[in-house]
Amino acid sequence: MVATISPQASSQLLHFTTTHSTSLLSPFQVSISDAKTLLSCPTTTGGSRRRHAGGVRCMAVGAASEPETKKRNKFEIQTLTGWLLKQEQAGIIDAELTIVLSSISMACKQIGSLVQRAGISNLTGVQGAVNIQGEDQKKLDVVSNEVFSNCLRSSGRTGIIASEEEDVPVAVEESYSGNYIVVFDPLDGSSNIDAAVSTGSIFGIYSPNDECLADVGDDETLDNVEQRCIVNVCQPGNNLLAAGYCMYSSSVIFVLSIGNGVFAFTLDPMYGEFVLTQENIQIPKSGKIYSFNEGNYQLWDDKLKKYIDDLKDPGPSGKPYSARYIGSLVGDFHRTMLYGGIYGYPRDKKSKNGKLRLLYECAPMSYLAEQAGGKGSDGHQRVLDIQPTEIHQRLPLYIGSVDEVEKLEKYLA
Repeated sequence: MVATISPQASSQLLHFTTTHSTSLLSPFQVSISDAKTLLSCPTTTGGSRRRHAGGVRCMAVGAASEPETKKRNKFEIQTLTGWLLKQEQAGIIDAELTIVLSSISMACKQIGSLVQRAGISNLTGVQGAVNIQGEDQKKLDVVSNEVFSNCLRSSGRTGIIASEEEDVPVAVEESYSGNYIVVFDPLDGSSNIDAAVSTGSIFGIYSPNDECLADVGDDETLDNVEQRCIVNVCQPGNNLLAAGYCMYSSSVIFVLSIGNGVFAFTLDPMYGEFVLTQENIQIPKSGKIYSFNEGNYQLWDDKLKKYIDDLKDPGPSGKPYSARYIGSLVGDFHRTMLYGGIYGYPRDKKSKNGKLRLLYECAPMSYLAEQAGGKGSDGHQRVLDIQPTEIHQRLPLYIGSVDEVEKLEKYLA
């Protein structure tokens, strides 16, 4: 037997005013209401009642008279995962890119943990090998590269990955959709690890490209496939879809841009999640901090020497620029982005083209700088306009506040 409710009884059951306490309602009545909306059948204005053959149909009535004073819950947090899903819902990124960025954040969590335990886990010191750059590899360089590569492969959405620690880009066999091109420096500033100074990971993401992923034909050698991968990876920074870095310091900070500003997420060890801590970061238009390795001063061009000398001159204000240099691009740039000023790694007599890599360091950082209202330059032109000709191409880099970078360009012109 099925119980039925007459239209009259239904109307009486659903009709109540705001003066009634919800604690006096039956469980059924509570289930048809929530804190913001009352189900009601008033006969006065402000609501509606429609009659149908089966009885009375009640419409939801919003509490329009109540002012919208939404208070932020002190327990409400915005995680990186939740933020990425919101960007996906807004159509800014697609589901494939969401997965790629999530896999990168997982790699950063693992590397952050390894960095913090480096001394305990015997991960300090050199590995005993030399990378493609001719630099001694630290133990954590090798491990971080493996972590980053494995996370990107397992995402199934990357087609080509190119690492500063690898000779050539690699076509990902595990890819089944997405096929994004990801370039990364798994552990920038690794020379600082033994001293527990800031280090970081840098990455850039380019649009999918299927050309490199075609099966190798009988008449095609592996060298030819590698060459196609290299051509596909060598794109100017203007083509970047997203870029970011993760800084491993007193806290682990994940900084990201997907083309709509720069956002910072801090790893909360309590939850094991990156939590949004800064939105739409803007580099001050000018600043009073410069970050150069002045140990190479005598190897610099005379024009650059003149620029640095002028920064040290107190001038009419009586205050010269302040010098701050960590020796880690991620750490130095993060400070510059927050406080303003300029970071520079110029060419010198030893390094004719500078030491920083265009694909893995200069382009992603310049992308972030521009998204934050700053500027990235090689001293003469915009970094994002430069077309790479080699995978590990080096470039002088000057990055930071617009006024400061433009001031330097005038000195070098």
